[in-house]
Amino acid sequence: MATNLTLTVPDLTGKLAVVTGANSGLGFGLARRLSAAGADVVMAIRNRAKGEAAIAEIRAAVPDAKLTIRSLDLSSLASVAALADEFTADGRPIDILINNAGVMTPPERDTTADGFELQFGSNHLGHFALTAGLLPLLRAAEAPGWCR
Repeated sequence: MATNLTLTVPDLTGKLAVVTGANSGLGFGLARRLSAAGADVVMAIRNRAKGEAAIAEIRAAVPDAKLTIRSLDLSSLASVAALADEFTADGRPIDILINNAGVMTPPERDTTADGFELQFGSNHLGHFALTAGLLPLLRAAEAPGWCR
């Protein structure tokens, strides 16, 4: 049974997309596909060097890709709040938020900067706090027919 795995994406010219964990894996693929559809993509990531490498790779395939990097460490609620504050100060509505980043199976139990278990703090609380902080900008971009 053959399956078509091509993602059909409408024209996203002028739309702002924020993708966490966009420097590798699914986040990278989504950043690439969204930018190919014309979206302005913000790659919210921890490691700037990896982000710059990801941008170079995407631009090799999509030369006119509109990509920027913003610093985000989901294991730190202060980092999450700082990013939300940056976007709020910019004031631009966010059309697409993809909460993709995460940590998986640390070798030892570890905690976030705020004292939460690392996986729970990063994969759940971090994204929950980010979405809450960006909610006014997400609501400002709402358009009929868009699904989140």
